[in-house]
Amino acid sequence: MRIDILTIFPEMFSSVLSTSICGKAIERGILNVYTHNIRDYAQSKHKNTDDYPFGGGAGMVMLAQPIFDCIEAVKQLESDKTPHIVFLTPRGKTLTQSKVQDLAKHEWLILLCGHYEGVDERVMSLVDEEISIGDYVLTGGEIPAMVVLDCVSRYVDGVLGSSESLGDESFTLFGGLLEYPQYTRPAEFRGMNVPDVLLSGNHAQINKWRRQQAIIKTAENRPDLLEKVQLSEEEKALIESILKK
Repeated sequence: MRIDILTIFPEMFSSVLSTSICGKAIERGILNVYTHNIRDYAQSKHKNTDDYPFGGGAGMVMLAQPIFDCIEAVKQLESDKTPHIVFLTPRGKTLTQSKVQDLAKHEWLILLCGHYEGVDERVMSLVDEEISIGDYVLTGGEIPAMVVLDCVSRYVDGVLGSSESLGDESFTLFGGLLEYPQYTRPAEFRGMNVPDVLLSGNHAQINKWRRQQAIIKTAENRPDLLEKVQLSEEEKALIESILKK
């Protein structure tokens, strides 16, 4: 998979692209990630990438010209392929696990990082979709781009050590529940013990316990997710008792 990141702060990505799972995937050639400085494509004397908005208002707006030229230049790097272009912006659709899986199906992503008060709207003629990582505003699209990169790369074959990890985590577990509590050695730590069922070796009982704990955690933290999960009458009663508390 190829991912190109368009930004005026490419240096922000240096540590992300050289460490952890993402860095290892790049080193092994499983993932190809490149950053491009939008400022390099500015035609103005001082290489500025922003200007005052028409109609007035606070802040600055990113110019269309450098972004257009940057996108067009990057597209020429793989002229036989068509990239899926994503603009990271607070006004975009919220990033979900389902959306991450959709993005991972693309062979080539271009992530455009906005900054200041936004970008010239004419840039949207080149964009396939706008994505937000949450209902809050950041100073730029660089951190959201890192989030998308990290989420999507996990679905690229060979990036994770075990493909089973993808199905055994929050939002994909048991049809959309949050992840259940996890424990490792030692079995007793500072007076706190691992639940006996996890030490029993009874996999049927362990799976039942994990699902129950996932339901409890979801009811406590994200009850909205329960609307899409198929539940037994016993599980519905458990949720009702949790919500009452």
